[in-house]
Amino acid sequence: MRFEEPGRGHALRILPLVHAVLAEAGLRLDQLDALAAGIGPGAFTGVRIGVCVAQGLAFGAGLRVVPVNTLEALAMQALDNPQRAGREVLACLDARMGEIYWSSLRADPARGVIAVDEARVDKPPRASLAFAQRDLFGIGRGMHVLQGLNLWNGPCEADALPRAEHMARLALLRLAHEKGLDPADLQPLYLRDKVAFTESERAAGAR
Repeated sequence: MRFEEPGRGHALRILPLVHAVLAEAGLRLDQLDALAAGIGPGAFTGVRIGVCVAQGLAFGAGLRVVPVNTLEALAMQALDNPQRAGREVLACLDARMGEIYWSSLRADPARGVIAVDEARVDKPPRASLAFAQRDLFGIGRGMHVLQGLNLWNGPCEADALPRAEHMARLALLRLAHEKGLDPADLQPLYLRDKVAFTESERAAGAR
């Protein structure tokens, strides 16, 4: 298992990491059953690179792909703690531009986790209306945004990031019940099309 947070260098690091993990396991890519693919939400460039790399590797090796969204992976990470068994989780990432990506999820025997509130992008005050009165455990760096606006004072792991091990475990569970996708059918989960403000929009926001 490998984990890095390389920032802008992820496009250069991803394939060497794939080769390192395969070498450690003593496997070739075409000996795998399928690939778990993180589809977002997240930074536009990172999501696009991840999906394209998964498609390229799967096409080359003749593999199916199993899509897993990053909020599901965060929820799986939170639910690894047996003290949270049966609890609902708020998975939350900083979407920048004054917004958060969020979803509430619970454990599910067949799929690992299942959404109670589907993944969405929202302004924090609007999002908080949906979960303010619920007993949730929060996870993900979007929790820092909520805390900074005094919209969250419950238990959380605010520094957590989605990890490949949880994506792999979710994909393995789902592969047992589903066939996975043809790599051509793999789609990113952007949740929004707009990824930056124009100069006039930034000026208006500053007023």
